[in-house]
Amino acid sequence: MQEHAYQQCIRADCGETYALDEVLFKCHKCGGLLDVAYDWDKLTVPRNLRFFERRWGTSGRHLVGRADYSGVWRFRELLPFARLDDIVTVGEGRTTLQQADRLAGLLNMKPGCLFLQYEGFNPSGSFKDNGMTAGFTMARFLRRRRVACASTGNTSASMAMYASMAAPPGEPPVQGIVFIGSGKIAYGKLSQALDHGAMTLQIEGDFDACMRRVVELSDRLGMYLLNSLNPFRLEGQKSIMYRVLEGLDWEVPDWIIVPGGNLGNSSAFGKAWMELRQLGLVPKVPRLAIINATGARTLEELYNERSLRWNGGRINDEAIDRRYHEMDAAGQRAHTIASAIEINRPVNLSKALRALDLMNGVVRHVDDDTILDHKAMVGRFGYSCEPASAASVAGLHLLLDEGVIGRNERVVCILTGHGLKDPDATVKYHAGIDAKMAKWPDPVPPSGCMANYPVRVPDDLEAICRVIGEPTRS
Repeated sequence: MQEHAYQQCIRADCGETYALDEVLFKCHKCGGLLDVAYDWDKLTVPRNLRFFERRWGTSGRHLVGRADYSGVWRFRELLPFARLDDIVTVGEGRTTLQQADRLAGLLNMKPGCLFLQYEGFNPSGSFKDNGMTAGFTMARFLRRRRVACASTGNTSASMAMYASMAAPPGEPPVQGIVFIGSGKIAYGKLSQALDHGAMTLQIEGDFDACMRRVVELSDRLGMYLLNSLNPFRLEGQKSIMYRVLEGLDWEVPDWIIVPGGNLGNSSAFGKAWMELRQLGLVPKVPRLAIINATGARTLEELYNERSLRWNGGRINDEAIDRRYHEMDAAGQRAHTIASAIEINRPVNLSKALRALDLMNGVVRHVDDDTILDHKAMVGRFGYSCEPASAASVAGLHLLLDEGVIGRNERVVCILTGHGLKDPDATVKYHAGIDAKMAKWPDPVPPSGCMANYPVRVPDDLEAICRVIGEPTRS
């Protein structure tokens, strides 16, 4: 590992530092979250972001070629904790920014103003690969043979994939261990964890219960934790912002909009912009919008209703603990169709507050019906995404209507996962399987709904022609 990199507590009244090879996920002194920090003045960093363009087309089997082929490691000077020899990569992060003019028109935005960063193009189908490549690189350096995570789906799929191929030739395989809650995972994601050979444990409880157990067991059983509590995971996820910049010809957008679950992405994005500004590589930072699901809106409630803020790194922990105690007393659990963000106790809450402070951010929540409608909107124009991804577009729609975002501002919505991650939700929405859909006045769906339900037709040539319609003649 690099000598000018270390771990550091993010709390302003602490700042305790630790060596890179110390395996811990919270500060031993105060319990705060940790950053991977760098002595930038002792490192070689490109003076201009265009330096990274030359690596985009690289391929090859040698160390440098494999690193350059990755959409994470070709930016390695901006996450300089790893040695080339330790890098574990499967070609993750080769995603590009998509200009979404047709979707922009539906939202009454001007052409050239809406972009979708589609992370569903990653090898496991979600943004998690950006972080897992960094987490597994650290696991290889530490010589860990067991890795573990709590998951609502995407984390387990990505971790299991990397575990199945992380061991160097001639060495024992890496064992992946997944903790999932009862009935809290989409089959599209669970199938990946099972297929890649991870030991999958279903715990009686929700994601928060699984997260608590996996943290407790990591040290005892020698498992390397690969949830976003691990600061090296977030280092890899910074690269999403670098690719957004590259897609905009290195110009900074006005807004970044991201779904809020465990808040790893929003935390990583904030750190990316903080460092880019510190290094003088960008003239400004964009604004940030984090979008919760209504059934899992802890951040939105604390931020908007209880005025919780970063406060220069002096966070009001009592306000957070009070809210968690209230949820426990009421038996309140997260519940949303967007299973990837079905989390009530986000482990990166304090880092997300830092990102909101740095990026002059806002937090909103959207309900499940709105999420599904916007998922269908995104799909109608070519980008199949999981429900959680659509929260970013639904949040954009809300913020446009509120006048918080101008219709001529340049906005990037992060689409976190592929639509095939949760096909059941898609089919139920379009086929009208649930109770609300069953009440549609056939053949017209409810106002604002984008459902494309299958049409029943007899096995009769004329009947089929009537349904399809005769071709129009110009």
